[in-house]
Amino acid sequence: MFVQQEASSLTAASDDLRRQLIEAAIEEIRPTLRRDGGDCVLVGIEGKTVQVRLTGACMFCKLSGATLAGIQSRVAEKLGEFVRLVPVPGGVKSAY
Repeated sequence: MFVQQEASSLTAASDDLRRQLIEAAIEEIRPTLRRDGGDCVLVGIEGKTVQVRLTGACMFCKLSGATLAGIQSRVAEKLGEFVRLVPVPGGVKSAY
């Protein structure tokens, strides 16, 4: 029973660290997005899928695909593993 509790604690700590690394990657890119009138918000994390919402000018920008690719690359670099970045439409509330 103690082993299960310890494993749960380690998993929760690992999930929290992953969230912090993902948020840090978004924070690194955020000033550039805001300078252009947009932003990116972390919506959720499910396994290797990271859900984000582009806001402001980023929502309708022709280069939003390149922006998402850049964010995905930065997140993968921080985590040291491949992740799938999925844009979520504007009406969804952030889980974080």
